[in-house]
Amino acid sequence: MVRKPVVSTISSGGYLQGNVNGKLPSLGGKEPPGQEKVVLKKKITLLRGISIIIGTIIGAGIFISPKGVLQNTGSVGMSLIIWTVCGVLSLFGALSYAELGTSIKKSGGHYTYILEVFGPLPAFVRVWVELLIIRPAATAVISLAFGRYILEPFFIQCEIPELAIKLITAVGITVVMVLNSMSVSWSARIQIFLTFCKLTAILIIIVPGVMQLIKGKTQHFQDAFSGRDASIMGLPLAFYYGMYAYAGWFYLNFVTEEVENPEKTIPLAICISMAIVTTGYVLTNVAYFTTISAEELLLSNAVAVTFSERLLGNFSLAVPIFVALSCFGSMNGGVFAVSRLFYVASREGHLPEILSMIHVRKHTPLPAVIVLHPLTMIMLFSGDLYSLLNFLSFARWLFIGLAVAGLIYLRYKRPEMHRPFKVPLFIPALFSFTCLFMVALSLYSDPFSTGIGFIITLTGVPAYYLFIIWDKKPKWFRRMSDRITRTLQIILEVVPEEDCHKL
Repeated sequence: MVRKPVVSTISSGGYLQGNVNGKLPSLGGKEPPGQEKVVLKKKITLLRGISIIIGTIIGAGIFISPKGVLQNTGSVGMSLIIWTVCGVLSLFGALSYAELGTSIKKSGGHYTYILEVFGPLPAFVRVWVELLIIRPAATAVISLAFGRYILEPFFIQCEIPELAIKLITAVGITVVMVLNSMSVSWSARIQIFLTFCKLTAILIIIVPGVMQLIKGKTQHFQDAFSGRDASIMGLPLAFYYGMYAYAGWFYLNFVTEEVENPEKTIPLAICISMAIVTTGYVLTNVAYFTTISAEELLLSNAVAVTFSERLLGNFSLAVPIFVALSCFGSMNGGVFAVSRLFYVASREGHLPEILSMIHVRKHTPLPAVIVLHPLTMIMLFSGDLYSLLNFLSFARWLFIGLAVAGLIYLRYKRPEMHRPFKVPLFIPALFSFTCLFMVALSLYSDPFSTGIGFIITLTGVPAYYLFIIWDKKPKWFRRMSDRITRTLQIILEVVPEEDCHKL
């Protein structure tokens, strides 16, 4: 791909361009202190990397309704096995991404790996669907959970008005966007704090659960594998629910270029994070069953609240607050990571050029962060978000499976590639098979929703040829595009990354 021109005075085409000595333009009379280079800096330490992974994986699901796994397994024992197996398989996927992230030291996650292995068209389709539908809808869904649970203590005796939930949700989304626009360091620090809040919330459930076990409260574990037999379709669906709950282990790879010493930090952060999350998820489910029977769990819409009301008394009022903070952490981690995907896709020429620009003082990819705001707001106040996610959930696993399969392809196609971290081949093979199995399952179990998702995904193909390949666009279109880019640069005080990307 042709690289973007590099930064500093206004060129004849109207863009803020770069000069050889690295000085930056004066935007509104303001000069960056110390004439620092405008680049995304390496501020992701091991602790921050762990907080990104844990903080994004643990959202509302483990606290609200883990009944999807139980419903499709038919027994307490089998549900706990599924939670454990899904954690191990997610670790396999994460380890595969650790090899990809230490071999291909570019941010962007799935998009970058698919671009490297399969070329620009499937990579563009991936980022097209992510930008237009998946990420705004996913952010809106987790944000709605935040809005509902932050208001829960104020509406104990009555139903929370839907408008109030959406308004507080809109405020939460805006705060996350502003935070990620203003400072990488502060966003990472808050993510660490929120990760500790999530782990505290899990401990609030696990510790009383362990105390119940010590007291001999094991009646719900007797004949743990008896109950309704799981159907042939039930176990795969339970598996699907479990894998969805662990989704998020790939987000550190979206910010590879900002990770300190990525060859060591990425694998270590992934291993530590997945061990903590898997242990936490399994023990949390064990804790639930010390107090709640399988039948009661299936009837509960918020298992953590039901559990805490029975064991914690008045302290149970704190649980919705912890759930809300957990959701906020997932919002923050998701926006932080996915904005880098858009930044890299723009740098490669697959999204508008403005999205690859960086704020001259804050050193954040400001346009790539705020582009999600209007799209998420539209999703928030429009139709059925959950249907949209169902339409496109297969696309996530399809492209993740392709990226991991690309690791196997690279082993044979480019054996000389430097691989500081290397996994046994059975790990990516098993994981990519699992992803393709889940895609096939969604086609079989819900062909209508999957078919719609497939059609939406395919719209990326004509879009690729229209926006990327077709280079004879009308002059008026190019002039308008240049004018919009120049105006946004001045308003947002952003410029292209200053030094050429050499990886």
